[in-house]
Amino acid sequence: MSVLDDQFNEAKYKVSNLESRPTDGQLLELYGLSKQAIDGDNNTLRPGMLDFSGKAKWDAWNSLKGTAQDEAKQRYIDFVSNLA
Repeated sequence: MSVLDDQFNEAKYKVSNLESRPTDGQLLELYGLSKQAIDGDNNTLRPGMLDFSGKAKWDAWNSLKGTAQDEAKQRYIDFVSNLA
C-alpha cells in the first residue's frame, strides 16, 4: 500500500467521524471523488428518472470521468482536510 492510499483511507475514516454532517453538495463531492479514486471512470448506465438520489450520485461520479485515480485520492484528501 502506498502513502497516498494510507492517507486516503485515513481521510475516509475522518469523514465518518466529523463533528458536523457535511452538506448534501459536499457529500456528493466526496462520493464522486471516492468512486473515481476506487473504481476509476464511471461506465455504468445512469439511474432511472425516479431515482433522484442515484442520479445525483451518478452525476457526481461521472463529472470526474478522465480524472486519474491517484488525483481523485489526493483531491478527496484535500477536500476532507478543508472539512475538518
